[in-house]
Amino acid sequence: MAAIQKLYEVCKASLSEKGPSSPEAVENVRAVLDMITPSDVGLECEAQAVRVWRRPRVLNRKTVLHSSPAIRYRHIYECKSFSIGIYCIPASSIIPLHNHPGMTVLSKLLYGKVHVKAYDWIDIEEPGNLSKVRPAKVVRDGEISAPCAAMVLCPTGGGNVHALKAITPCAILDILSPPYSSKDGRHCSYFRRRQKSHPTGILWDRTRESEFVWLEEYQPRDNFVIRRDLYTGPTLEL
Repeated sequence: MAAIQKLYEVCKASLSEKGPSSPEAVENVRAVLDMITPSDVGLECEAQAVRVWRRPRVLNRKTVLHSSPAIRYRHIYECKSFSIGIYCIPASSIIPLHNHPGMTVLSKLLYGKVHVKAYDWIDIEEPGNLSKVRPAKVVRDGEISAPCAAMVLCPTGGGNVHALKAITPCAILDILSPPYSSKDGRHCSYFRRRQKSHPTGILWDRTRESEFVWLEEYQPRDNFVIRRDLYTGPTLEL
């Protein structure tokens, strides 16, 4: 059985419309995901190119920015319980800080190096309208290089709100359970760090405030685009 087929089968058995059926189900999926390699999903040539990749010299910054290739998403499968797909990210490209509301995410870096900054929301009892601005704590801030273990983001922990910056060209295989769905309240929102300490002007205990940052929802620039790309790996038998 092809490795990607095995991954699909374990996802089908372990993930539901409400997410993973148990912590053991998450580990079952992660164990299979950890075994996936670029050649299992049609990315061996790209992975080989990254092994000898060198950052190009910037002769004209404006030219480089305008000619940068787009981030691409290779869709493999989606149902109401889970989705499987691959993000191919050019060097220096950024996927801005975004959330996965009510979702469990398993991510496997297939090749390359990426910087991950991830936050978890902090639940507080505060007056004022914090619907667009919320406190969060940093749970991950560093680079990871392939080969490496899969990351798991849970609905309330593990860095559910994260941003990715490609240090080299890289590819990330993502499993979302359940997938994004605006009609079910799982809309992808983007965030940025707010410069002010507190959005409402309320005085807080400064010792506690040093433990977190404020994140506000915003709309990324128009030049942030993720394009659909053709998946070239083995076809799933559904």
